[in-house]
Amino acid sequence: MKQRILCVSLIAAVLLMISCNQSNQLKSEVTNTNSKLAEKIENPTNKVILASEIKWEKLNPARGDQSPKAGTIWGDRNDTIPTGFLAKFVDGFSSPPHIHNVTYRAVVIKGKIHNDDPKAVNMWMGSGSFWTQPKGESHITAAKGEENIALVEIDKGPYLVKPVDKSFDSGELPINIDASNVVWLDHKKSNWIATESNATISFLWDDGNSKGIFVKLPKDFKGTLSTDGSVLHSVIIEGNLQYILPQNKETKKLNPGSSFHATDKAIHTISEVTSDVLMYIRTNGSIRIKKSLKQF
Repeated sequence: MKQRILCVSLIAAVLLMISCNQSNQLKSEVTNTNSKLAEKIENPTNKVILASEIKWEKLNPARGDQSPKAGTIWGDRNDTIPTGFLAKFVDGFSSPPHIHNVTYRAVVIKGKIHNDDPKAVNMWMGSGSFWTQPKGESHITAAKGEENIALVEIDKGPYLVKPVDKSFDSGELPINIDASNVVWLDHKKSNWIATESNATISFLWDDGNSKGIFVKLPKDFKGTLSTDGSVLHSVIIEGNLQYILPQNKETKKLNPGSSFHATDKAIHTISEVTSDVLMYIRTNGSIRIKKSLKQF
């Protein structure tokens, strides 16, 4: 039985963080990002999806009314494309042992979630915790709390649930990182953050093509997140912010489960952060977080 050891998980996360923060590489990336984003963006691709707009359906229809619910944010978990969706569990939910045909990553948004080997002692992860579930590995998922929601993402679908007799060893190791053990970098450690922004960042994974990161913005932050990738998905995990769409200057209020996106280089303008915000970002490019002194 593969036991998920927190300290090993933390070491793995730190190693990923270090690999993403090679100083010379970062300086080059930031210089290129800044020069590209200094250009005027003629046809912005910015898009917002509010949590209230999520359409819920059964995650595993075979379980009927006992199935958790799922709401797609990007992609299609029934297709072969990268996908991100919200998973919602009722209080006291506990799945039977099972496997998945694909590896997934997940972040707790609300409630408490346990995801581990069937015989493992419960390790409840709260909001802001991150875990991975390797394909083929037997595990259970449980939840407790009035409302239990997690962001789940896959690199390739379809996302299927299969019985444990179909288990196989993919060679991957699971990672569970409690929110209290996430390693944060400020502007002194990452050139992706402007000095005056007071933001922090944590690199969670990087497969060479795309990467997943946490970003924290302090209360009363007003500024921009500039991105230069062709893929940008950002999901609010904690807190509330106001986001201005560049196409029509409309202000959208984003709460946990809401998200903003872009399919080309973009400037994401945040006019107000009413409480400390934690967001998860998936991108294939670089970002730059900058505080603005002007009023939007």
